[in-house]
Amino acid sequence: MEDEMEYRRKERTALAVIVVLASLAIASLLVAFSYYCYIRNKVSRRLKNRKRVDHEDKGDSGNLQVTTDKGLQVFTFKQLHSATGGFSKSNVVGHGGFGLVYRGVLSDGRKVAIKLMDQAGKQGEDEFKVEVELLSRLRSPYLLALLGYCSDNSRKLLVYEFMANGGLQEHLYPGSGSNSVALKLDWENRLRIALEAAKGMEYLHEHVSPPVIHRDFKSSNILLDKNFHAKVSDFGLAKLGSEKAGGHVSTRVLGTQGYIAPEYALTGHLTTKSDVYSYGVVLLELLTGRVPVDTKRPPREGVLVSWALPRLTDREKLIQIMDPALEGQYSMKEVIQVAAIAAMCVQPEADYRPLMADVVQSLVPLVKCNRSTPKIGSSPSFHATPNSSSALPDPSRASG
Repeated sequence: MEDEMEYRRKERTALAVIVVLASLAIASLLVAFSYYCYIRNKVSRRLKNRKRVDHEDKGDSGNLQVTTDKGLQVFTFKQLHSATGGFSKSNVVGHGGFGLVYRGVLSDGRKVAIKLMDQAGKQGEDEFKVEVELLSRLRSPYLLALLGYCSDNSRKLLVYEFMANGGLQEHLYPGSGSNSVALKLDWENRLRIALEAAKGMEYLHEHVSPPVIHRDFKSSNILLDKNFHAKVSDFGLAKLGSEKAGGHVSTRVLGTQGYIAPEYALTGHLTTKSDVYSYGVVLLELLTGRVPVDTKRPPREGVLVSWALPRLTDREKLIQIMDPALEGQYSMKEVIQVAAIAAMCVQPEADYRPLMADVVQSLVPLVKCNRSTPKIGSSPSFHATPNSSSALPDPSRASG
């Protein structure tokens, strides 16, 4: 009897063990199946995202859609054809890497500038897409406003606010542009243009995350309205910068000869300091009235930066390189300060260049000292970092 009870007890124990092991096995299978489903779903989503990115990278801007909340108007080709008088040659006001720019009048009476893409292929379509997507998100009184666009198969057009006085380059070098009424810029106007352009670049670098690197900042891309207020334009080559402090993005070297920072030209490493260098070259243009690269000049004078840099810190030499068109009508104290800013901006080592916030803070007192100018809006106040705010000299300490 005892043997039979012992046998049944062992039998029940064995059955319980079998049930437990079976339950664990089923649970393990369920866990494994759930993990398999999770991995499969994740891989599927990744493949879909990769296909979407690859599709976008092919420059498929023909299907580009911009939502109305971005504030852009979608025009038909017929509307813009009518606005420019059939793209009449008499309405051409400029020509950039993207294509011809026409003066136009919309049906509601607004004056606009219409850029017609003539660059075939992927690069032209990519530049079109970059400008539309980027400028639809940026809002600053110091950046040229994009009003709308037209994407009609291979015909790509951008519609901007109209800037009556064209590009800065046309006024620094009369005869170089299509503006037949180019005017000589006095010192006060040059100072204000330098400040407003700096505020545009400060907005891109400091007020946007990740920062926007213009990559083609130059005097022809600074446009002037009827009151000679400046706005930064042409964002076809712009890139989003690194969000890491001191970080860079690697990209193909593009831009305009004479404005490209040396480290970017050599390595393809692009940072906001690359734009700072380009800005410094524009300051040198405002000071000297010389183009960045001039092959007609003597060998040692052909490249503006290398010729001007050793002369910027010497008062006597600085006077000698000033633009003759200014006819000596400027404050030497202010000239010394602007020269100091330019010298810092075009330093060969990127780390020694200031932030655009530093440049703005150094120029503001100079423009305020000259005269009060009409307000064209203000951007949020950003302060330079403590270790860089001392990079530029105090305007009040510049020698007279």
